Amino acid sequence: MANTKGLRTVPAAHRLQGSLPKIGIRPAIDGRRKGVRESLESQTMGMARAVADLVTRSIRHPCGLPVECVVADTCIGGGGWRSAW
Repeated sequence: MANTKGLRTVPAAHRLQGSLPKIGIRPAIDGRRKGVRESLESQTMGMARAVADLVTRSIRHPCGLPVECVVADTCIGGGGWRSAW
């Protein structure tokens, strides 16, 4: 194992122009079955928030700052467009 006692560390700093990119999470539910979408909304949003927390804790930008995640307020729950065909 390497001897790291003599090495100095450089603190994380934002060195890019503008803002750092963010990760967006938009949860989706299959809404083709009646009532299933509504019953799974809170569980799906909870999973999306858990993933955002995991990504924020695990992934960092090259400059060392943590990646920021943005979770949508609601789920996508489509399926109605198919009935027109």
